[in-house]
Amino acid sequence: MKPLHDTVYVKPTDRETKTSSGLTIADSAIEKPHTGTVIAVGEGRALDNGTVQKTVVKEGDKVIFNKYAPDEVEIDGQKLLQMTERDIFATL
Repeated sequence: MKPLHDTVYVKPTDRETKTSSGLTIADSAIEKPHTGTVIAVGEGRALDNGTVQKTVVKEGDKVIFNKYAPDEVEIDGQKLLQMTERDIFATL
């Protein structure tokens, strides 16, 4: 899979389903993920002047992103998050 432009696919970090004391957390109380590992990255974003701004993140990077920005997609049975590079705040 090769994303277009500045699209990034991220495998979210597994969410905690139990507290440290062993209690199960209700599905409605589990927060949306905001960290994950980059799986695939596009070449970059086309700028108004016709040049391409290359993407900074690369496959394998662990990232922090805007938890409300990504779209959930399923590719080959794997749940991934699709977002633009601008939705990523930092690499870890």
